[in-house]
Amino acid sequence: MTDPARLLLHCRGTVQGVGFRPFVHRLASALELSGEVENVDGAVRVDLHGERPALERFLGRLSSELPVPARLEPVEPSWLPPLSQPPAGLRIAAAAPRPLGTGLIAPALVADRAPCKACLAELADPANRRYRYPFISCCACGPRYSIATATPFARAHTTLAAFPLCPACRREFSDPADRRFHAETIGCPVCGPQLSLVQAASADREPIQAAAALLLAGGILALQGVGGFQLLVDASQPEAIARLRRLKRRPHKPLALLVHDPAALENCVQISPLERDLLHTPAAPIVLLRRADPLAAEAWPGVAPGSAQLGVMLSASPLHQLLARAVGRPLVATSGNLSGDLLCTDPQEARQRLAGIADALLHHNRPIARPLDDSLVQVVQGRPRLLRRARGHAPAALLLPLAPPADCRALALGGDLKNAAAEASGGHIWLAPHLGDLAGPRQHRVLEVWLQEPRAGPQPPQLIACDAHPGYVSQRLANDAITSWNRQAAGSAPVRLVPVQHHRAHGLAVAAEHGLPLPLLVWAWDGLGYAPGQGTGHQLWGGELLRLNGLDSTRPAAERLAALRPFPLPGGERAMREPSRVALGLLAALEDGRWLDHPAAQCCREAFAEAELPLLLAALRAGCQAPQTSSVGRLFDGVASLLGACQRQSHEGQSGLLLEGLARRAQAQRRAEDQRQAEAQRKANSRRAGGSPLLPLLPAPDLPLGWLDWQPLLRHLLEQRRQGVDAARLSLAVHQALADAMAAAAAAAAPPGAPLALAGGCFQNALLLELCAAAARSAGLRPFWSEQVPCNDGGLALGQLWAVCERPP
Repeated sequence: MTDPARLLLHCRGTVQGVGFRPFVHRLASALELSGEVENVDGAVRVDLHGERPALERFLGRLSSELPVPARLEPVEPSWLPPLSQPPAGLRIAAAAPRPLGTGLIAPALVADRAPCKACLAELADPANRRYRYPFISCCACGPRYSIATATPFARAHTTLAAFPLCPACRREFSDPADRRFHAETIGCPVCGPQLSLVQAASADREPIQAAAALLLAGGILALQGVGGFQLLVDASQPEAIARLRRLKRRPHKPLALLVHDPAALENCVQISPLERDLLHTPAAPIVLLRRADPLAAEAWPGVAPGSAQLGVMLSASPLHQLLARAVGRPLVATSGNLSGDLLCTDPQEARQRLAGIADALLHHNRPIARPLDDSLVQVVQGRPRLLRRARGHAPAALLLPLAPPADCRALALGGDLKNAAAEASGGHIWLAPHLGDLAGPRQHRVLEVWLQEPRAGPQPPQLIACDAHPGYVSQRLANDAITSWNRQAAGSAPVRLVPVQHHRAHGLAVAAEHGLPLPLLVWAWDGLGYAPGQGTGHQLWGGELLRLNGLDSTRPAAERLAALRPFPLPGGERAMREPSRVALGLLAALEDGRWLDHPAAQCCREAFAEAELPLLLAALRAGCQAPQTSSVGRLFDGVASLLGACQRQSHEGQSGLLLEGLARRAQAQRRAEDQRQAEAQRKANSRRAGGSPLLPLLPAPDLPLGWLDWQPLLRHLLEQRRQGVDAARLSLAVHQALADAMAAAAAAAAPPGAPLALAGGCFQNALLLELCAAAARSAGLRPFWSEQVPCNDGGLALGQLWAVCERPP
């Protein structure tokens, strides 16, 4: 006796573009069920008919047998009365398209995936009809987010819509027994996208072979990758790297290496099992790997000068795989743009914008729907953390221990640097992929257009959160969007603007990631962040110990307990690009300038023109164009100048990167020493004569704990330098002194076992983070830091949302 029934499910999670519908079809067919499996906006609708026991078995197996890329949120089954004439078979479908626009936030889509093992095997098999086909893919791999033009995900809603399947591909697509059953991105040399090489000198060879020959000859290749164009050169040719740097206007910033096998670098870098696994993940990120021997001459000179690490990635697409194998050497792979500009995505645009850089363009006719940088990941203390969240990770929702309230509908715009917006809706948070600095007009326009697009759902957001800096582009864009929405929705509840102080947002991002309750102690260290000041002024923070309080607290949202002692920045913003100016400000503030003529300050003085130095000193004495800052990032700049590491920065964070490289060299030197001598040296370097800390806490107005006084550290640094101590040892001493002082101050503000958030861009420095985490644990505290989102300004939007969507205790 049969028991007919009908089961309706709306499956949410990672369920589109991952083979979920084919999986459901196979499972339902095996249980002799009929009905429909349809991609809809934000979900997969499963409408099945059959015997009740079979439907219940289907429901029980649905979560336990998911294909690997898929992730299913808890489902709420609806049991409906059976139809008098149920469907005869199973149908896979997709709902009508909803145009995606910029797609900065695309909840229904999944990230692009590097080629899987099965596709790579076919790619290398001469007997396979897709042998050496650069666009091979299947249900488990291939482009997704980068080609989507509408939701829900379906071939007709992507840039592959212009490539109808040939009979052979159609048979695979329609065959439930085939691994490409309903794989929306498939194609072959007969029906799929094609590759072209545009080169000044014509070549008769196949495009990939011709491109490989150009690279081996020292040329620069513009390659149309997954999310935009990349510029490639042979990493073994320093002259080619130097030419690329000159033409791209990127003189010092580290470049990444593309290899087809990590074994090509085993003598140059240390690769842990976790790092090897990260390289092989479907996200195919750039992984920062420690140099094998910091004391040896740098392998691949010119790739990452002065850095303790090399960024390495494997092939993000079959095209990358074929090219890397054809060259047979590591390749430098960097973004296809001028520094500070948005990625080129269109071949015609690339011909114009990259004409003065690339010797040839290797491109194809599958359009890119939106630009996507490569993601960047680093392992610290056995845990991966993202420093740039983009291709392979966006647009997935963040996996947070505590979901925001389901009724919280909010946008957050992050900051003006390393911009990445975010959205909260329906109990989830989505972080947009890395966009870049809003000083770039193209980045500015992308964010502006996104704010003007219709929001998903029937209602606009309740509010927009942004950085509290009143001069930020992101705050102006937020105000413009709110004005427009409120004008259009007159009579409805107005959309509100909520400015969130910069360092509070940094700390809340860590709290959100780890589910840490408030109040929470946070050390926020970065370059600069705006904070309201006394009277009409403002303050430039960047070395703050904050106590973050909950919405229910009678205390301020963020209490400032301690900070780095302020010092002047001669020339204001210009000092951010010139560490010599920061050093001059520190020297001028140290005992009323009595150390300005110290022999160890010579490298700083020599960085200025003869007539420039007296003018700057006069301005410092008058307090003119010399704002005060408490920034640890700027302190690093000043130290880098005094150690002779960097007087002018060509990219943000250059001085910190060089100091980390020097400190890693000192660590390597110590490993060769007797352990007792090394420990004695560490203590000597982190404390000055008399046993007092190099960064003691001094009483300060309005700060319960006081200032971390950098003056003893600077005096120690100058005296040690005068005595001939090398820059590497002093750099390590500075790192250790900061870690010790950080832990001591935090321990004075919190009970044993309390959590401590380490937040802000300074913690991109892996050595600083490691030392601070170790010092915090030694002080009885539990350190936490950002992992899913960048610790720099790329993670601000998460903290901004947490400020407005915080759960009450």
